[in-house]
Amino acid sequence: MTDTAATLDRGLSSDRSFFGHPKGLAFLAFTEAWERFSYYGMSALLVLYMVNQLLLPGHVENVAGLAGFRGVIEGVVGPLSPQAFASQIFGLYAGFVYFTPVLGGIVADRWIGQRNAVVLGALAMSGGHVAMAFDATFLLALLLLVLGSGLLKGNISAQVGALYPKEDEAARTRGFAIFSMAINFGAVAGPILCGLLAQLYGWHAGFGAAALFMLAGLATYLAGYRHLPARVERRRGEGTRLSGGDWKVIAALMAVMLITVFQSIAYYQIYNVGLVWIQSQVDLSLGAFTIPVPWYASVDPLFSILAVPLLFALWRWQAARGGEPGDLAKIGIGAALSAAANLLLAAVALLYGEAPVHPVWPFLYAGILGVAFLWYWPTLLALVSRAAPAGVNATLMGVAFLTLFVANNLIGWIGGFYETFGAPMFWLLHAAIGAAGAVLVLLFSRPLARAFLAEERQPLRPAARVTEKEV
Repeated sequence: MTDTAATLDRGLSSDRSFFGHPKGLAFLAFTEAWERFSYYGMSALLVLYMVNQLLLPGHVENVAGLAGFRGVIEGVVGPLSPQAFASQIFGLYAGFVYFTPVLGGIVADRWIGQRNAVVLGALAMSGGHVAMAFDATFLLALLLLVLGSGLLKGNISAQVGALYPKEDEAARTRGFAIFSMAINFGAVAGPILCGLLAQLYGWHAGFGAAALFMLAGLATYLAGYRHLPARVERRRGEGTRLSGGDWKVIAALMAVMLITVFQSIAYYQIYNVGLVWIQSQVDLSLGAFTIPVPWYASVDPLFSILAVPLLFALWRWQAARGGEPGDLAKIGIGAALSAAANLLLAAVALLYGEAPVHPVWPFLYAGILGVAFLWYWPTLLALVSRAAPAGVNATLMGVAFLTLFVANNLIGWIGGFYETFGAPMFWLLHAAIGAAGAVLVLLFSRPLARAFLAEERQPLRPAARVTEKEV
């Protein structure tokens, strides 16, 4: 590290004026809160907007490029109803949101730096939300949102880690916990406000709110620009040679990631067909007030926040008695809970038939999924971060997010069968998919655990630092 770079590194990490953390963390956390507000607010409207307006006669003809795009999709999967086509579009959009951060990281690392990448990503996402206001630019809007998310998502997370010196692992972990709370706050608030505005003033009011909050995120980031690292780099040549034990750990991690695809399918369908089912089957009237359908997209992240202290207390209690589940067991429990949530919805759909469903049932369904998410997804990231060899640690973290790319694309495809299967069978299918993830953990937990026995001998992830370039 050069003298200049070392001075910059100390400067960013020594200012602990934000609850004992670097000041830059405050700007990154609030930027991410605004960005997640806009993302989840828009995502909660997307399928409903397509099903109820955009893909219907009088609107669908106005979308530039949609006929050709539909022809390509139907050439692969066959003819699609408006609901099935909407499901495919949502799956592709949500999937590529988790694919492009890999490309965005390469662009930032090799050419423009993390700071510039985040600014460009925020601008692209703001433009995408604005473009959602017009039928003609719908596909352009999705493209801008996908590309913008790719530039922003991974790079802003990398900057969080770069705020701390390499030896301060404990503070870095707590910093990421604060950052994650900002994500969950945005995920709860976005669908609530955007959904209410869409119900009261029309779809584009909801999309407009998402655009405004994305711009607020950009303004927050720019306000803290000088407190943030410009380019995050890792020391070259550290831990790049992999041993036979390393390859066993990598193979085991890849197997665990593939297993989590099952529970991700069972979980993320709530944002796609789940909202369509709620709109058509649930009695949303509470006296004179009608519950906005997108509000249900806020329930599972809310439970993910509320359940954190409860789960931590449970795990501490289990650990004191020598019975805290290991990482693989926690992932399996998450899969089982996601299966239980979908089984509940299947039973409700079967029992109610064509009668309106009480609004408490989808609330419980979403709440169980929120708890299931806590059991499996943070555990997976922690496992990868801890067990992956240093030379490929960051790469494997990126691969973990690619599982969501796979899962969301499968969600879009599976959602096309909703009208054919009917609600009870559709949700029973998702219960079976989640249960398959739990069964696979049971079947392969022992050989996977043996592969991770070498995990404690793996060196820690190479520390991120700030270089003098572009600061």
